[in-house]
Amino acid sequence: MPKLDRYLSMEFARAVFAALVVLGMVSLGGVFADLVGEMARGSLPPPLLLSQLGLRLLNYLPLILPLALLLGLLLAVGRLYRDSEMYVLTAVGVGPRRLLRPLLLVVVPVLLIIALCSLWLGPWANRVGQSMVAEANRNLLVAGFEPGRFTPIANGGVAYAGKMSSDGTQLEQVFVFRERNGRMDVATARGGELYRDNGARVLALLDGFRVEGPASGHDLDYRLMRYARNELLLPAPEQGGISEAPELKPTLALLSDAAVPARAELHWRIAPPLLALAFALLAVPLARSAPRQSRHGALLLAFFAYLFGIFMMMLGTSWLATGKLPIALGLWWLLLPLLALGAWLYARDGRVRKAWWRR
Repeated sequence: MPKLDRYLSMEFARAVFAALVVLGMVSLGGVFADLVGEMARGSLPPPLLLSQLGLRLLNYLPLILPLALLLGLLLAVGRLYRDSEMYVLTAVGVGPRRLLRPLLLVVVPVLLIIALCSLWLGPWANRVGQSMVAEANRNLLVAGFEPGRFTPIANGGVAYAGKMSSDGTQLEQVFVFRERNGRMDVATARGGELYRDNGARVLALLDGFRVEGPASGHDLDYRLMRYARNELLLPAPEQGGISEAPELKPTLALLSDAAVPARAELHWRIAPPLLALAFALLAVPLARSAPRQSRHGALLLAFFAYLFGIFMMMLGTSWLATGKLPIALGLWWLLLPLLALGAWLYARDGRVRKAWWRR
């Protein structure tokens, strides 16, 4: 490899990696906030926080990497213009078109990673994450039943235990609230036992009271009882339709599925690598500037271009899934014009002919 190609490819790679680190930290904070919100609503077991965080990040990489590639290349090429290195290279016969070889040395591996995450790792992470949550919800202990906090249980209701043994089977100061068909069921006990009976989860309350009656309070049909042992069958978590969602299916399964939502999901997975390629081609002409000229305008324009591409990709996928766009059209109406624009601007080195009103 020539020294010039090695130098330029290292500059591009360092800038893209730096942009990826910054964007990754921002995305990590957003994903962490979403997971904490799901934990607060009781839909995510707390022990699965870190594993779900890593799986969610794999799913977001096809959206983060194109922006990191665009911003990184824009900063790297812009620095060459700012420090007059690009003009020196042009003077010795190395113009912007000569940047294509070192540019591809960085862009092609990033495109392969985006395609890998979009077509395989992202759907795999979705399936693994959903199966982990479903498996955890089958067991109340794993689902986050911890002493000193109210824990939502499947199919409605909350449970509370003041103290719990280390193995999670012996409870003290237990409170259980359930509501079904307009009637509430409140049970308190000094102690309790949590165990499984033929796969079913059973909570045995010991030495307590139980109140059952209307939830609205307009009726006086209440029943109060005291018991020495009261066994409650905890409902199994709902698992309907998890494996049938198109976003959870492997890409090979989507290829053989003629359903409209599956085809829309397939186009959604194909789009990120091509969108990243268009952004990489646009980065070089957008970074063209005079020495000591500010680069903030180009960065802002690049960010708006990314937002336009991503939002139109999301909107187009929604139109495909709802039948507003024909499946044969897919997202090509967005990707092909962006690729053509990027290739044309790169070939022209960003020098667009003056409009008729400026002549």
